[in-house]
Amino acid sequence: MTSLSVSSIDPVSGFPSGPTTKPFTVPAQPFGFTFEVATTALVIIDMQRDFIEPGGFGQTLGNDVSLLSAIVPACQAVLAAWRAQGGLVVHTREAHSADLADCPPAKRNRGNPKLRIGDVGPMGRILVAGEPGNQIIAELAPVAGEIVLDKPGKGAFYATPLHLLLQQTGITRLVFMGVTTEVCVQTSMREANDRGYDCLLLEDCTESYFPHFKAATLDMVRAQGAIVGWTASSTDLLPLLMTLPTRQSW
Repeated sequence: MTSLSVSSIDPVSGFPSGPTTKPFTVPAQPFGFTFEVATTALVIIDMQRDFIEPGGFGQTLGNDVSLLSAIVPACQAVLAAWRAQGGLVVHTREAHSADLADCPPAKRNRGNPKLRIGDVGPMGRILVAGEPGNQIIAELAPVAGEIVLDKPGKGAFYATPLHLLLQQTGITRLVFMGVTTEVCVQTSMREANDRGYDCLLLEDCTESYFPHFKAATLDMVRAQGAIVGWTASSTDLLPLLMTLPTRQSW
């Protein structure tokens, strides 16, 4: 029987308080992705009301937001299993300051939308930090101890302390979920790859308003021997996480 390794012991309970360091391999494309929960972060990109719910920014652009909301149950299952293992969770929100000083005109004017970034919509000012629509959906809401980053760009590393935070916690691999596949998710994965992280994208936990864009992005990510990263289904990851003792059972 394999012994359980953990990163630390809770001084109050006497039980392990950190994630396991047991490595395992997820069946993935173009080949298996091996990682330990202790050195891997689950990164959830922009699962915020403005993109997922009716009346938000995504819908004002003419998109069918039900395509994005369809991935929520799969994301919930992965998040719950990851939390049970004590793994690091990072949530991002695409968000700008109230004065829009961090939103250049080249971004605000794209797409000729009915409402632009900073305009007042049904859920407050669109993509402005602190507004109701800018909050992460309730089903995936962060809990204490999880990292929440407001990012003014498409990538999670641009103008944020994410790289430093990951370095400080010894993270070398990232598992990605979120939206949209071809924009903020792919951009973040490419930024991560340039910074030396191995990345896995969960295919059924990411989505686009344009399904063919998602399909193309998955092909690009895993092309040429995982040039940007790996892809796999959450149904391949979850059974492996379930084989590990949960924090509650330690």
